[in-house]
Amino acid sequence: MVAPTGRGVTSAVDVLVVGAGTTGLTLALQAHDHGARIRVVERRPEPFRPSRALILHPRTLEVLRPLGVTDALLALADTAPTARLRLGSRVVDAKLADFALPDTEFPHLSLLRQTDVETVLAQALADRGVRVERGTELITVRDDGHGARAVLRSPHGIEEVRCPYVVGCDGPASTVRARAAIGWHGRPYAEEVVLADLDLADPGPSGTAQVFAGRQGLLFLFPLGEQAAWRLLATRASPDGPAQDFGQPGSGVPGAELQRLLDDAGVPARIERLAWSARVPLQCRVAPRFRRGRLFLAGDAAHNYSPATGQGMNAGIQDAVNLGWKLGFTAGRRGAEPDNGPGAQVLLDSYDDERRPAAHRRMVLTHTAFWAEASTGRIPSWLRGAAAPRFAPAVPTLLERRRLVAEAIRLISQLRVNYRRSPLSVEGTPRLRGTPRPGDRLPDATVSVGGPPQRLHGLLARPGVHLLLQRDADPLPDAVPGPQVTVLRLANSPGRGLLAVRPDGHVGFRCGTADPAGLTEWLALIGATASPPAPP
Repeated sequence: MVAPTGRGVTSAVDVLVVGAGTTGLTLALQAHDHGARIRVVERRPEPFRPSRALILHPRTLEVLRPLGVTDALLALADTAPTARLRLGSRVVDAKLADFALPDTEFPHLSLLRQTDVETVLAQALADRGVRVERGTELITVRDDGHGARAVLRSPHGIEEVRCPYVVGCDGPASTVRARAAIGWHGRPYAEEVVLADLDLADPGPSGTAQVFAGRQGLLFLFPLGEQAAWRLLATRASPDGPAQDFGQPGSGVPGAELQRLLDDAGVPARIERLAWSARVPLQCRVAPRFRRGRLFLAGDAAHNYSPATGQGMNAGIQDAVNLGWKLGFTAGRRGAEPDNGPGAQVLLDSYDDERRPAAHRRMVLTHTAFWAEASTGRIPSWLRGAAAPRFAPAVPTLLERRRLVAEAIRLISQLRVNYRRSPLSVEGTPRLRGTPRPGDRLPDATVSVGGPPQRLHGLLARPGVHLLLQRDADPLPDAVPGPQVTVLRLANSPGRGLLAVRPDGHVGFRCGTADPAGLTEWLALIGATASPPAPP
């Protein structure tokens, strides 16, 4: 451990968040809003530019909504994007909005730069009095059995921080993961991504994303460039073999080389100005555990994928929302059960129990999609270059099959993820039939709570646990809910049961009657019976 100098030892914090990308910022917001004292450090002195991620999924917007940031995000996003798919000489136009997803208020893919997401999240933190400490690097960290001890280096000097928990949201080369001696299983890809911001002559329809499929891979043009009108994303075989800084923009790509990529993909456009470019080496890896004692991993520090299906930013945000409320509730046990007690350990262990299996399933999805999208092997090259153009006339018919498309979006955006095997998913007695099972995501629906019909997710768009009582359920004793719990009676849901909904929108407890004893036991399990969360 490096000897502290300068600012000495500090400890007035519950959770030290290392990394201020979308994962770290979301985790800080979620933990803060559920009772934790937060500190966020980021080694880069300025926000990373340009953006690497460009798509927000429906489920991601859902989990961010209780943090009060969704409206600001949607104001910056294209929520009705269109795409032009070029398969050889054939062109297919598609709309990426209004999918047949009646159980969410966000039935679309939202085109939004990662830069803009980070700006909104950082502002929300600032509004809560939490600032990102940029230019502050984690040197080392360890769990000493009583807490986490981290050494930070900043322009003010070397500082030691003692706190209950440290979360590594510090990317594929995570310092937290290395110091926690957690492995990194997987392999590099032989293919890489090329990114560039370009101004183009005759680029095609303004405001429309374009996808070009060819034998060498896919090429995307998004009208979302930060330093020019268009963002290019192309896949190709890495000319120099695997690199080391996976997921990080590396050396630039000459304009002539980028033009050859456009020409080879059949893009009828010329580069007028190249503002920026980079090669990005890729890997597929998952940490064998997301927690070691008081040290946690989230986002790219825990799992790293290809860009296929746009999982990276979305998966990290969903990790953060899952872990953040658990850390907040555990920190809120001050004066009650110690944070290393059995209840706290079950709650914190559930993060790995829930999110690591989801990461492995996502790995299968992204690896399969990237093989079809980017592999230069004989079969995928033939599929893109020969089979896809022949299949192109059938694509509009498939897109018109709204339920089929909706199921694909559910899969991609993780709307199907459930935690049924989690220790936090409890079935009461008698069992409540005809409702989501414990561990399932709570679908959105139109409900009545005594006034005009409203959307259920809108009623739950605040931090904390939500108890949904059916119309004829017995009232709960005043002592049961506690300060972190909101109770709603659904007048249009006949029956005598209840659902308890976790802060991340998953059902935690279900019972065919309003069972105070069973509910109290479950609330104690998740730690929702101590001091109230901090105001948003």
